[in-house]
Amino acid sequence: MRKLLLLITSVAVLSLTGCGYNTFQSADEQIKASWAEVLNQYQRRSDLVPNLVSTVKGETKFEQDTLTKVVEARSKATSIQASPELINDPAAFQKFQQAQGQLTGALSRLLVVSENYPNLKANQAFRDLQAQLEGTENRITVARNRYIKSVQEYNVTVRSFPSNLTAMMFGYKEKVNFAVENEKEISKPPAVSFDSAPASTTNAASGNSK
Repeated sequence: MRKLLLLITSVAVLSLTGCGYNTFQSADEQIKASWAEVLNQYQRRSDLVPNLVSTVKGETKFEQDTLTKVVEARSKATSIQASPELINDPAAFQKFQQAQGQLTGALSRLLVVSENYPNLKANQAFRDLQAQLEGTENRITVARNRYIKSVQEYNVTVRSFPSNLTAMMFGYKEKVNFAVENEKEISKPPAVSFDSAPASTTNAASGNSK
């Protein structure tokens, strides 16, 4: 009887291994680790925003609408509870992605607009924050790419035979991934018009012409 039980157990283990059960375990852990890193980098960026906004406020007559949009975008992004379960909820994941995309766009515009303010560009604190923000954006890109790759590999396993049988047996389903249709719009520098120069620049120019 013991030999029979041992044989059944061995067959079951071999079957699970051959059908991708262990692959699901390692792939799922990789996704969790990749997702955690994505969240860490987004949090790092969010933590930089208050100091960035505070520094920019020191520049007189800086576009208030630009600052307001950054603050609102950060508030919206941080209001979404980015839990590990988020990657299993397509609707919640989409809202999270959209919120982070809006913050990306708002920060991008702020940095573009700042180019029109020489005093701000010369501010060491602003330059340090700008460098940290740019570095964080690069880390976000790397983390997102790792997550995308991890999910792609996992989803292929879910759909492929015979591992798809294991997926159905144990309830493994495809996981949501970052959409790419809006990536170009998010990463594209915003169009900014500088038809009217800041008052400080205009006054300085008028004084020089006298």
